[in-house]
Amino acid sequence: MGTKKYVYAFEQGDGKNKELLGGKGANLCEMTRIGLPVPPGFVITTESCLSYLDQKKKGLQAEVVKQIREAMAELEKKTGKGFGDAKNPLLVSVRSGAAMSMPGMMDTILNLGLNEDTVKGMIRLTKNERFVYDLYRRLIQLFCSISLGMEDDNFDHIFNKIKDKYKAKEDVDLDAKALKETCDQFLEIVKKKTGKPFPQDPYEQLELAVEAVFKSWTGKRAVDYRREFKITKEMADGTAVNICTMVFGNMGDHSATGVAFTRDPATGDNRFFGEYMINAQGEDVVAGIRTPEPIRQLRKEMPDVYPELEELRHTLENHYREVQDLEFTIEKGKLYCLQTRNAKMNASAFIKTSIDMVNEGLISEEEALLRVQPDMLAQLLYPQLDPNAKVEVLAQGLPASPGAASGKIVFDADRAESKAKLGEKVILLREETKPEDIHGFFAAQGILTSRGGKTSHAAVVARSMGKPCVSGCEAIEITPSSKEAVISGVSLREGDMITIDGTTGNIYQGKVPTIEPEFVEDLLVLLEWADEISDLQIMANADTPDAVSKAKKYGAMGIGLCRTERMFNQPKRLPIVQEMILAETTEERQAALDRLLPFQREDLKEIFRIMDGYPVTIRLLDPPIHEFLPSADELVQEIDHLKELRNTVGGMAALPDTLKMLDPELHERYAANLEAITQGLEELKSEHLTVDLIESKEIMLKKVRTLSETNPMLGHRGVRLGITYPEIYAMQIRAILEAAAEHIGDGGKIIPEIMVPQVCTLEELKWVHGFVVDIQKGVEKKFKIKVPYEFGTMVEVVRACMRAGRLAELAEFISFGTNDLTQATFSFSREDAETKFLPLYEESGILQDNPFEVLDIKGVGRLMMITMEWARKTRKDMKVGICGEQGGHPDAIRFCHYIDMTYVSCSPPRVPIARLAAAHAKLKEGEYSIV
Repeated sequence: MGTKKYVYAFEQGDGKNKELLGGKGANLCEMTRIGLPVPPGFVITTESCLSYLDQKKKGLQAEVVKQIREAMAELEKKTGKGFGDAKNPLLVSVRSGAAMSMPGMMDTILNLGLNEDTVKGMIRLTKNERFVYDLYRRLIQLFCSISLGMEDDNFDHIFNKIKDKYKAKEDVDLDAKALKETCDQFLEIVKKKTGKPFPQDPYEQLELAVEAVFKSWTGKRAVDYRREFKITKEMADGTAVNICTMVFGNMGDHSATGVAFTRDPATGDNRFFGEYMINAQGEDVVAGIRTPEPIRQLRKEMPDVYPELEELRHTLENHYREVQDLEFTIEKGKLYCLQTRNAKMNASAFIKTSIDMVNEGLISEEEALLRVQPDMLAQLLYPQLDPNAKVEVLAQGLPASPGAASGKIVFDADRAESKAKLGEKVILLREETKPEDIHGFFAAQGILTSRGGKTSHAAVVARSMGKPCVSGCEAIEITPSSKEAVISGVSLREGDMITIDGTTGNIYQGKVPTIEPEFVEDLLVLLEWADEISDLQIMANADTPDAVSKAKKYGAMGIGLCRTERMFNQPKRLPIVQEMILAETTEERQAALDRLLPFQREDLKEIFRIMDGYPVTIRLLDPPIHEFLPSADELVQEIDHLKELRNTVGGMAALPDTLKMLDPELHERYAANLEAITQGLEELKSEHLTVDLIESKEIMLKKVRTLSETNPMLGHRGVRLGITYPEIYAMQIRAILEAAAEHIGDGGKIIPEIMVPQVCTLEELKWVHGFVVDIQKGVEKKFKIKVPYEFGTMVEVVRACMRAGRLAELAEFISFGTNDLTQATFSFSREDAETKFLPLYEESGILQDNPFEVLDIKGVGRLMMITMEWARKTRKDMKVGICGEQGGHPDAIRFCHYIDMTYVSCSPPRVPIARLAAAHAKLKEGEYSIV
């Protein structure tokens, strides 16, 4: 067996093997293979990184070092330069590159190979002293902050003092003398802080730099990024390192560096989009230190180079069949491509480019669907600023990532994170953002910067997260030390509310009203394609006519869960419900139910009208009835308050007599007013503070205490409640069937599905079904019309899973209530678990996900599979669905497709997400398995 290969020249690497070479390395190899202008270089594999980390970072393996040196020797031959050669020095960049793109999350070092000798050699060769010292000061700062762990502030403080000394506004204004002075002071601070001089051996620099990049894989910002974007070990494990010959965009006015996208990443429009800087290095653009020029300006500044850049744009997009994000450098008029990757875009841009690329013949409809991740669609469902709101624009920056957000200003990432944990909505306001601010991005509602362009770090990361970002707003002056900012002359402090609109770049003082978003045409087209491919039906959980209308607008193919109890919560109805609960006799309870029946029937009739021809599943009353009453503590406080108020008012009524006795003259002067006050107090006491009112509250308190349960979620609820108080279920069944009869009589089509909750035995189903049969006969007789229905059960009790075959003798459909089934399977109380120990379980790796958010496939999922198997042995055409909150999660949808479920039902806003996820599940069904 030969020696393991850890290093691949760009000509040798397989451009499709991102797992081994990382995304950046694989693309550099691929671009080299197809003849694009890529500087020579090589890739150190992800396996080298994992080996290094496994050895607890004790240094690079001898074989890895050997292969790196051999590759450097080959690079010297290709370039005709020597690494560390004072006469003709070779300089390289060291860049990270994992299998999954993680912009700015790991480390990059430029200009590596410079030392006191090679600096002099470069000056002799280039005859450009300013250029060389600019390279050297960049290397010292980058290398020492990344490889030696020094704080950037050490160097920023020195550099700012130099700029002040030479009255330079930007770094490009500094001459060679100033930059040499900068380098000298940088070298001094390095020796002072580390106790050692800056490394002069280029190979020591290189090996330390490679180690630093490997270490950055386990750095906080990279770990946070992978956690936020759910990048698992299977998706990307370790980072490769790319060693590339340096080309220089800072060699004068005929040199430049830039970042470009083959299409606009904010809108998806098919136009070349990007930014560049003359006489700069690549990190200057993405760091947002200066505000760059738009790419179209390059056509005027470098008319000979721009057509080459346009050709590069089309070559990359046609080859990868994907929108590309590329970095380029122009060195003395020669164009080089340093990187390409699939562009990070927001959802609307992904959707537009998907539709356009299908129409252009670049990709198929199936590929278009797979380009857009289902959860991205949530971005399109966020509220937008109300165009009719009367607000003044405070300032305008660059629209870097679309969407709108309001929040309190914070000036650093740590504060954003801590305030967000307390439930506050914040806007992160910075001069420019850095990769180490990533945790602040996750916490903030939006990002606002005073510097940087549309391709800056802030813009790229915000777009990938779907968060609004306004960058390069030069009207902002920030004083971070005092946590203050002045925007267009308006002073703002930390905690002040602002609103940003990443679509227009506008900034507003205060909170601006929002409106519900509208579907864009491209999304409708994409979802139509998804529906044509999917096997799963996508239903919605909706309980009121308004919610049902929204569900239909979002494309729901029916209502998979209509919770009848939600109809009781309206202000006019709740007192009647409470009357029903407080009733002492069946007759009193029936009287209250008779008053509720019309409300329930009319709501259901309207729902049937909206969903005409589509299935509607109505769940009978599920929660314990005490939930419709105030808590015991609330009632005790209210009763005490009423008694105290009654006594106070009684005392105030005696005020005129007291005043007459103490000061007859004053009493006579205000007699008329006092009489009116006395009368008002008596009316208040007799009408609003009656003994009867207090007694009624005391009766309610007694009932609440009677209904109190040790564990109500496992107590008197669902079908148990229906059997105890049969008149409640009878009223609901009648309301359902009469609403259906009226709808059918009006020419509509509906087959209501009556669903019984909390069932554990067939006998419970039989009991309820008997009511349905009897009431159906009466309704059909009353309306002289046939009223069809389907009868089924929720499955949320473990025993129901085990007895599914028997339940299927009567149930025509089953629907998994995964919220309760998860509680029963884990023996977790959701409310307690999510506040007391589940976060620790996730953080410690005991559980990979919160099972109330992400379906537990290995436990709850197995129960579902057993249930379906046994139920379909009894009833082959058994319709099976899921209506718990997890039903809208793409992973759950993929599982439901795999086990041949009929439908999933989720909240209305997640219906579009579920529709796309169902198409993904079908297209990827061959890749799925349950371990």
